Amino acid sequence: VQLVESGGGLVQPGGSLRLSCAASGYTYSRYCIAWFRQAPGKEREGVAAIDSYGNRRYPDSMKGRFTISQDNAKNTVYLQMNSLKPEDTAMYYCAAQAGGRPSLSLWSGLYSYWGQGTQVTVSS
Repeated sequence: VQLVESGGGLVQPGGSLRLSCAASGYTYSRYCIAWFRQAPGKEREGVAAIDSYGNRRYPDSMKGRFTISQDNAKNTVYLQMNSLKPEDTAMYYCAAQAGGRPSLSLWSGLYSYWGQGTQVTVSS
């Protein structure tokens, strides 16, 4: 399984970005893909998750600002981030669970496949 993120960059506070995660090599019909982020000196945290049924999960702190979606034809998962704040600055990773019975979870321990990450910097 390969996951390739793109779309990161520098944005001003209050701005928006859309991250993309292109997936390949996943052979299971059921899946769960999530976005995580990690800022320097901080633990990795889950941002959003989506499963093959289109169910979504967000931590309470992200609800309303971040939206996860998918384009099955393109095998791509997106993360739309609005009203960005300096504290959103981090490396953003997408990840996928292994196996055919994924769980809609934001616990990183369940995810076996990880992309290389894309940097998001929110600064004026």
